[in-house]
Amino acid sequence: MMIDLIKLDTEKNNHRTIDIDAVSTEEILRKINNEDKTVASIVEESIGDISILVDQIVNRMKVGGRLFYIGAGTSGRLGVLDAAECPPTYGVDKGLVVGIMAGGDNAMFTAQEGAEDSLELAAKDLAYYNLSEKDSVIGLAASGRTPYVLGGLRYARQVGALTGTISCVKNAEISEEADYPIEAVTGAEAIMGSTRMKAGTAQKLILNMISTSVMVKLGKVYQNYMVDVKPTNKKLVVRAKNMIRTLTGVNEERAEQLYEESGHNVKKALVMEIMNVDRDTAEAALSNGDGHIKRAIQYLGGDV
Repeated sequence: MMIDLIKLDTEKNNHRTIDIDAVSTEEILRKINNEDKTVASIVEESIGDISILVDQIVNRMKVGGRLFYIGAGTSGRLGVLDAAECPPTYGVDKGLVVGIMAGGDNAMFTAQEGAEDSLELAAKDLAYYNLSEKDSVIGLAASGRTPYVLGGLRYARQVGALTGTISCVKNAEISEEADYPIEAVTGAEAIMGSTRMKAGTAQKLILNMISTSVMVKLGKVYQNYMVDVKPTNKKLVVRAKNMIRTLTGVNEERAEQLYEESGHNVKKALVMEIMNVDRDTAEAALSNGDGHIKRAIQYLGGDV
């Protein structure tokens, strides 16, 4: 049966760019940019829904849950990208946030769009990770109807996992399979059906908001610094030491000393200096405060 794509918001024709093939290079760029300008305000309309989803994910992570993104094509790649950036920036285990896309790892670099038509494949992919009721699964599909995502969400619900979705159409099919659906309706693309453009941008913005907010709520951020960063290269070592200097006001020599005495752990170094305690005391305070520096300081009797 023919799929009636034209009814989808993402597949409509954009009258503002109907002449994009007949204008100058600069005008092509301006037309694209004018469309892009609308995306952030559209995403803003979903902040309430995103907030609820974030809090639910955090609640599950606190009892050992993980976050999975599932998608195909551009949507899947964006999920994999967001998941891949969590370990180096927030110091979390690479298994805490996982991106899964139709067609597997090869699909990241070579389009395997046919894989998205399987209703069974995502269930197998999620089962590989022993998905449980503690976990959260977010299905990504600009069109809101990708079979791979639908099948994965249905499996997630069967095992009791929390389900959320990010789509770019009204009344998306995948929304019906989610506990917490998000619909950012970006409308017709500058190039008809090219959902890697506005729809992809909206999905990327929402993924940024979700993963960043989750990490903040988990204590991975102090003020607005990524204090759980893993100093795995020279740049990140310098960043870690600079954070210690900036957030405590110590000189370079003292920052170096704190970095070493803390075991190359910025959070412990900060608590050690701010509260004038040793490494073990700082570690215990952070444990009591669920990894939040401000809670650790309060636990030790300090003001925040």
